Amino acid sequence: MSNFHHHIKKYWIVALVSFLLCLLLSIPARLAIASYQAPRPQAILMLGGTVLGEREEFTAEFARWYPSLEIWISSGLPPNKIRKIFQATGISSQRLHLDYRAVDTVTNFTSLTLDFKHKRIQHLYLITSDYHMPRAKAIAVLILGSQGITFTPLSVPSNTPKESIFPILRDITRSLLWIFTGYTGASL
Repeated sequence: MSNFHHHIKKYWIVALVSFLLCLLLSIPARLAIASYQAPRPQAILMLGGTVLGEREEFTAEFARWYPSLEIWISSGLPPNKIRKIFQATGISSQRLHLDYRAVDTVTNFTSLTLDFKHKRIQHLYLITSDYHMPRAKAIAVLILGSQGITFTPLSVPSNTPKESIFPILRDITRSLLWIFTGYTGASL
């Protein structure tokens, strides 16, 4: 009987690993489909995180060239400062979607994916600082890609050195955790 249980247990482990691999391998296909269905970005997503407002200023200037795109800002400067920056460039506050649910880079994405899906957004301009972009892209591929949303990255120049590999690997792990469980690990 133990040999039978061993084979059943082995079967379920192989089935689970196969399922998880298929799910992960579907991300590139979902990204390709989203790119095909929405070849041009449909909205702008800016990740907050700096206190000087250089991302907000870059985004406001960039958004002037794309007046039909809504602008999503995830946990940036306080609302009054953001609105002031965008008003100075002639951007209507009606285009702005300010979201302060995120507490870190992973939750910048997880907190907004349902909003993007609800609005049927399949392609985003992703704006963050150049030093932060490798981690943001790694997370975006997994989290946005798993939801069938692709992105076009735009880096804001800075004098800050690129991040080390540790936060990138940590946030890849957290992104995978979210894909499989819905839990971000933000409290870890």
